[in-house]
Amino acid sequence: MRTLGLRTQIWNNALKSILLMAGFPVLLLLIVYGVSVLGVALEDQEVIPGLVEAGRRLPRYVPIAVVGALAWFAVAYLINTRVVRVMTGATPVTREQEPRLHNLLENLCISRGLAMPRLCVIETDALNAFAAGVSRPQYMIAVTRGLIDTLDDAELEAVLGHELSHIRNGDARLMMVAAVFVGIISLVSDQFGRLMRLFGNGIGRPSSSSSGGREKGSGGGALLLILVAIACFLLARLLAVAIRLAISRRREFMADAGAVELTRNPDAMIAALRKIEGRSTIADAPTQLRPMYIDVGGRSGFSGLFATHPPIADRIDALVRYAGGREPQPAAGPWGPVPR
Repeated sequence: MRTLGLRTQIWNNALKSILLMAGFPVLLLLIVYGVSVLGVALEDQEVIPGLVEAGRRLPRYVPIAVVGALAWFAVAYLINTRVVRVMTGATPVTREQEPRLHNLLENLCISRGLAMPRLCVIETDALNAFAAGVSRPQYMIAVTRGLIDTLDDAELEAVLGHELSHIRNGDARLMMVAAVFVGIISLVSDQFGRLMRLFGNGIGRPSSSSSGGREKGSGGGALLLILVAIACFLLARLLAVAIRLAISRRREFMADAGAVELTRNPDAMIAALRKIEGRSTIADAPTQLRPMYIDVGGRSGFSGLFATHPPIADRIDALVRYAGGREPQPAAGPWGPVPR
């Protein structure tokens, strides 16, 4: 059953990657249409003819957008882990620099015949970790200095097993594709949003040109067209964020289960999560990369619907229920257990 669940998760991640790639041209086309509508609005055309004209001009812009997007993906594929290291401050470390970390990860990889990913350390007191990379030569696992100093060997091994499971399950690749995807949509929509603000003062002024002895209009059509363009950009941005959130929170549960499978120690994973809880925040962590971390302070209730991580309490509950783990018991004092 465990093998079936793991294979199902890998298959689901592959399907999500395909859907992400299939959804990208749709959102890109939506943004390109918004750009075309903006160009028509600058000419102060009427609404319906303007929307038709924007559609007619669409083929002019699509090749440029496609070439730009492909170039972005190519660069991201080649240098994605370098960019991640720069953005997160992760520094590659050798066995001589971090023998404890290397030995723990190497033992896990040898036990399952896995290739050893590159190890990196982030110099911060926060307790966190992540896995990244889209192909075997690029795979990396980064942990914070706070995590290394706070966790014992069994707990640190569990966290490394969690991140190694993200690589095994295809989560690392999926999250990188999503980060690149959302980055393109956000950058393009932001840039054209700025352009609209720059040209906003010129839109809505009466045009001196005429057609058949009639002035083109007072600018009302142009204002409506620019609202359509804004709607296109906002919709593309919202859908891009929705796709990021669609990367299921279940992957964290699966990675926790993968760590237990690798280490045979659910209690260590539970203890590690308890120590990480409330101490995982990295103040300057890039927003688009936060879904990659082991914890970002998952929320419960309605707000949890918009979170990329489940609450740690839910993850621990799953480990207790399904992996046979036990919650660490608080130390007993003269009048009973000391509260945590």
